[in-house]
Amino acid sequence: MKSEKYPEQSSHQARVDVARTREKSGAEDNFCARPLFHQAAQAIQSPVGTLDPQHFTSHNSKKQEGSVDAMRTRLGRLIFLQFAALFCLPGVAAEVHVESPVPTAESIIAHMMQARSDNRARLRPYSVTRDYQLFGKETQKARSEVVARVTFDPPGIKQFVIQQASGMGLGERIVRQMLEHETEIGRNYLSTDLAPTNYDFRYLREEELSGRRCYVLEIIPRRKDKNLLRGQIWLDSTTYLLRRTEGEPARSPSWWLKDTRVALIYGDVGGMWLQTSSESSADVRFLGRHTMLSHDVDYTLSTLAASVKGEPPSGR
Repeated sequence: MKSEKYPEQSSHQARVDVARTREKSGAEDNFCARPLFHQAAQAIQSPVGTLDPQHFTSHNSKKQEGSVDAMRTRLGRLIFLQFAALFCLPGVAAEVHVESPVPTAESIIAHMMQARSDNRARLRPYSVTRDYQLFGKETQKARSEVVARVTFDPPGIKQFVIQQASGMGLGERIVRQMLEHETEIGRNYLSTDLAPTNYDFRYLREEELSGRRCYVLEIIPRRKDKNLLRGQIWLDSTTYLLRRTEGEPARSPSWWLKDTRVALIYGDVGGMWLQTSSESSADVRFLGRHTMLSHDVDYTLSTLAASVKGEPPSGR
């Protein structure tokens, strides 16, 4: 005796027939739709689709309902996976980050040299009041404080006057030596310039400094010179101007000093890119570790140069 088919079976079979018809006719001809119909048809063609009324009991009814729920869950998962593939998994794709290529050290240095050349063309006479503080082991209180007025006349002439000095005399002596050294370098800046004639450069990394993205390069002196530094420089990745220089002299500047470290900070002053502060530390024989901090307090630009630029003389 043939068993009768319940309406639910007919409904399921109809959906299977529609899926097969569409597959054969190519009505849904794309890379995501075809697998979806295949898997949907397989999910619907489960053993639950045909029931024998002679063996249908309450127990079988509950089992059927559980199987239908499982089938629906499986079908839902399959549909989700297919739609995820259809839209190329945007949630995963969003995590893929394509970084811009890092320029070579040679390219960075070429841009730096051009930026420094442009900056030299903008230099004009100025004077600056600079404050120096000398610290010993006690970093909370300065052992000496010196205020100097430094005058700069491009391309490299510097003059200075000590305006005020307090505390131990060592501080004033060190400041005088530093300013005399700057004046000497200013007369022949090409011998100490941050250029391939004096340094080799090696790209290290990119990092943020004071809110600006920078290229960090290692600087390697081409000769042992007390006026050259071995260390690192931070170049603005947009302007290619120096933001920080840090290192140690290629040769010790004095028998009295050991483990000397220097850090120089740069900034904009009336359209000119200048060194605005510094930190130097060293072990002084018989006296221990000392640190000299300097920062520019006030600038006065040349009246003639300022009038050419259409700007009044201004301080900082």
